Amino acid sequence: MISGLWPPRATRAQLIVAALLFVLGLGLAVQIRAAGEDGALRGARPEDLVRILSDLDERTKRLDEERGTLERQRTELESSSDQADEARRQNRERELQLGVLAGTVAATGPGIEVRVSDPQGAVGADRLLDAVQELRAAGAEALQINGVRVVASTSFVDDADRVLVDGEPVERPFRVDVIGRPQDLEPALNIPGGVVQSLDKEGATVTVNRPDEVTVDALRSAEPPDYARSSS
Repeated sequence: MISGLWPPRATRAQLIVAALLFVLGLGLAVQIRAAGEDGALRGARPEDLVRILSDLDERTKRLDEERGTLERQRTELESSSDQADEARRQNRERELQLGVLAGTVAATGPGIEVRVSDPQGAVGADRLLDAVQELRAAGAEALQINGVRVVASTSFVDDADRVLVDGEPVERPFRVDVIGRPQDLEPALNIPGGVVQSLDKEGATVTVNRPDEVTVDALRSAEPPDYARSSS
């Protein structure tokens, strides 16, 4: 008989009633606590209320100051980040520009293509050098002759019936790919007594084209300096 009564078995209705009583008790406890706090404030002395308000004001001011400090730090971080990004971008651009001038980086842009037909083989190193100097004076930024990159230190030498550009033989006809402002480069070749007229006297024919884009992709290996080193 006793074994049938223990352990007690709760019915579904009893569980629901217990849950409702728990929720009701929790609500009463919260109300009692809130009433106690309100009662404490109601019973506080005026000077205590003034002190509480003063503390709240001071806390609000401190929070406002902290927020202002954090906002200034964020602005400084954003500004310094922008400056660092801009400095990195400028360094990359400067590196690319120096690479183009040194011939270690390929370049693409507006320009002209110059083709010099020389059936008599009368055009020598001096004439090619004159053409290169004229183009540089007109603002050429990158050049190559028959796949040989031309830079500031490039040499032009006659070798029997051939022309050596930095020691590399270039065959006729000569093709010069030049990057720069076409409206400046082409007139520089056609000035009276300039490159085109001089080559014409040698029996050569010069053809100048303005393609949409010129590519100078002949590269030179970067040579390490013998004496200079970074100061950083």
